[in-house]
Amino acid sequence: MSAGISMNPVSAKPLKRLARDLQVGGLAPFTATDYPGKLAAVVFVQGCPWRCGYCHNPHLQARDGDGAMAWSEVMRLLKRRIGLIDAVVFSGGEPTLDPMLPAAIAEVRGLGYAVGLHTACIYPDRLESVLPMLDWVGFDVKAPFDTYEKVTGVRDSGQKASVCVELILASGIAHECRITIDASLLADSEILSIAVDMAKRGVTDFALQLARPAGAAKLSSRNAAAHYPGSDILKQVAAMFSRFTLRNQLD
Repeated sequence: MSAGISMNPVSAKPLKRLARDLQVGGLAPFTATDYPGKLAAVVFVQGCPWRCGYCHNPHLQARDGDGAMAWSEVMRLLKRRIGLIDAVVFSGGEPTLDPMLPAAIAEVRGLGYAVGLHTACIYPDRLESVLPMLDWVGFDVKAPFDTYEKVTGVRDSGQKASVCVELILASGIAHECRITIDASLLADSEILSIAVDMAKRGVTDFALQLARPAGAAKLSSRNAAAHYPGSDILKQVAAMFSRFTLRNQLD
């Protein structure tokens, strides 16, 4: 848990008053790619304790400051878009870091929207508290759980991530598990190891996404030249899941 973030339960105050304190780092008013099968808006929540080398939203990592816009502005826009979009996705940063997330989700559901969550699986207790309020979760797996630190820069981060994955799968919620990959961070054998682990746990929707170079100074430039990941690995991984997606984010 990040220092200075209150763990007081949100039920201690009226939900609407709490939601106004959600620290919003940005807003995408329309997207067709962040919630499968639905047109959505994306609320980016400020703050993340991890420092992944391929992060393409590094401006959202810091928790200090007042955020890019007030929650009340977000709600005004979402009210105007009723009938134009189907869902709202909370992303980040790491949205479960913000103790006001449950209140914000409650307000969005009150408008009739489906609610999705993008999470890096950092805070098991907070994730568990919001899972019953969600319709879909996109969750990241960074590396084999025993080598997480090489990606996140945080010791023992893999242990909590593993717990979060189990919570999501036990909930039965619709999901996508995705791995952001780069030749300097994950070998083909590690990609295969993660896929085997996720398939055994019950993941049905799995995605590999090549890391974006923009804003991520630690990335390898060898991905395309090395034919990374290998075609044999891709075939093996694809065969494990009912839905498999490969996203090329190098463009």
